[in-house]
Amino acid sequence: MRRFLVALLLLGSLSATLASDAVSGRVVKVLPLLLDLKGRDSVSPSLYDRDAYQAFLRQHTNEISTIRFDVLWKASNAGGAKLKLRVELRSVGAGGLPRQLTLEQSVTPGFFGRWTSLVLDGTDYKNFGELVAWRTTLWSDDQLIGEQKSFLW
Repeated sequence: MRRFLVALLLLGSLSATLASDAVSGRVVKVLPLLLDLKGRDSVSPSLYDRDAYQAFLRQHTNEISTIRFDVLWKASNAGGAKLKLRVELRSVGAGGLPRQLTLEQSVTPGFFGRWTSLVLDGTDYKNFGELVAWRTTLWSDDQLIGEQKSFLW
């Protein structure tokens, strides 16, 4: 009798999750990477070298040309939904004044998680100032379905 009830409970919870039509998703990982004048985030494929080169770029800001945000995200039940990935940035600009900027890109879901890159470069980067905090969100139409933010957000 107990096995029958456990099997029934498992089947009920499985059917409830399959019947759910709401779009769900999440932002799994965000990597804010500084790029040098040649567009590189590292001088070799080693993760240790990448971290060391990122520390070098943070100390030598005149070598930086771009900030790239590599975002790993997942979405399910998003058949025809319009998905949008948004990165909101806060900085300290010229004269110590705060600035805020938003990067946005339309995305399409896959079977597994997807990596998407959003870039702040050129004169926008030069005028933006020093990055202080960021927040990455995943939207389905006008509904927030996933979020990850930096410590200072």
